[in-house]
Amino acid sequence: MAEIKKITISVPDDLPAQYVNMSYITHTPQEFILDFASILPGIKQPKINTRLVFSPLGAKLLIQALNENLRRYESNFGEIKIPRGHSLADQLFRTADPKDSPEEE
Repeated sequence: MAEIKKITISVPDDLPAQYVNMSYITHTPQEFILDFASILPGIKQPKINTRLVFSPLGAKLLIQALNENLRRYESNFGEIKIPRGHSLADQLFRTADPKDSPEEE
């Protein structure tokens, strides 16, 4: 078996954090595109402030990592309840309309 080497990653002290409460997720055959924005009072038309592009494998590994971390979070702090019915969460994290998807290049 190949030896797994630990990778040390540093976070720059001046790396700005982005608050996001809205996302659009689209994909092409080669990649998954995750766009994030912030809806705040007084902002009539939010703009994407962060875009992440993953390979399909990278996207699947991200989902696994998020699921594991959500499981740990809920075991420590309790279940995260998802609102039912029409809510702000439905609007912010809805499935993107196919006509809103970026054109394939």
